[in-house]
Amino acid sequence: MLVDGVPLVVHAVRALSSSRWVSSIVVAAPATQVDEFSVLVATLVASGPGAVEVRVVAGGVDRRASVELALNACPAAVEVVLVHDVARALAPVELVDRVAQAVLAGAPAVVPGVLLTDTVKQVDRDDVVQETPDRASLRSIQTPQGFRRDVLLRAHREADARRTPAVTDDAGMVEALGIPVVVVPGHEEAFTVTRPLDLLLAAAVLERRRIAPAAARERQ
Repeated sequence: MLVDGVPLVVHAVRALSSSRWVSSIVVAAPATQVDEFSVLVATLVASGPGAVEVRVVAGGVDRRASVELALNACPAAVEVVLVHDVARALAPVELVDRVAQAVLAGAPAVVPGVLLTDTVKQVDRDDVVQETPDRASLRSIQTPQGFRRDVLLRAHREADARRTPAVTDDAGMVEALGIPVVVVPGHEEAFTVTRPLDLLLAAAVLERRRIAPAAARERQ
């Protein structure tokens, strides 16, 4: 999917590679598109500073399997990993830094979260409201999520052993181990690009980013 004429995966890799804490990136691509993604990544690396190693591996049958395959492809020396969704490709570098720094400071698992602005209802299978949770204690969770590598590896091994159904959140597997997950402030630009309206919003965000530096220079 293109935003401003650039594939989402390229936007995502650019954001990660801009962080001073990121030294290596592994992209889990659809198994039938590894070559295509490799070309995109190679072009990006060739046009960048070259400080970050980027490689592409074939993903698995679902999100969890893809994360595990990418995790296994990380360099052996890596002790802290970030798991990022390409759909949140516009997550700014300051959010990447915030999550990485929290893990490096000692947290075993870290997720960025934003306050909810909508009222949330818990319903049963018949769509009858059962409860209205206090939204002050709720967060909408984003990516990248950060982990000590040994913690995330253990979570995936346990999920394999339990044959855990498809999951949408790596932090949930860590929670199942009884390991605390710390929430840090998220960012409004780390939204998922999944619908046509999201594409318009993403294009507007990129335009605002282009305008902001020019406006700052004019004020100087």
